Amino acid sequence: MKLANVSTDTLEKIKSVRWDRIIEKHEGPENWESVLRYYEPEFMEIEGRWVLLPIEREHHANITIIRSIWSADGNSLTLFLKDTTYDDDPFFSGYMAVCDKLKDEDFFLAILYHEWFMIERTDIFEGFSSLNLTD
Repeated sequence: MKLANVSTDTLEKIKSVRWDRIIEKHEGPENWESVLRYYEPEFMEIEGRWVLLPIEREHHANITIIRSIWSADGNSLTLFLKDTTYDDDPFFSGYMAVCDKLKDEDFFLAILYHEWFMIERTDIFEGFSSLNLTD
């Protein structure tokens, strides 16, 4: 799926959405209209579904999905990801996003995108003892 191929109506829906962020000590609501105007975002395919994050498409090659959590109804997605575009230190390259599926559309749109300080999991957690965040 390509952003350039979505309809004008769909672009207007995207532009109308506000999203929350905390990135580099800048926080607060943003709007997707600004993202579309000043960035070059593009859809990412995550586990067979299309997701639009408020990041440049050039970052995609540097992104690793650490964890994806789909809601029971399949209409919401929480992501923990690593973006090594600017830094590969786990303390500075972690992000989390919450994305919701738009009505009558076949993709998810970020409504929250925050920095996340990746901390190594210890063996007291189920399923996370082998997760290596430094790779």
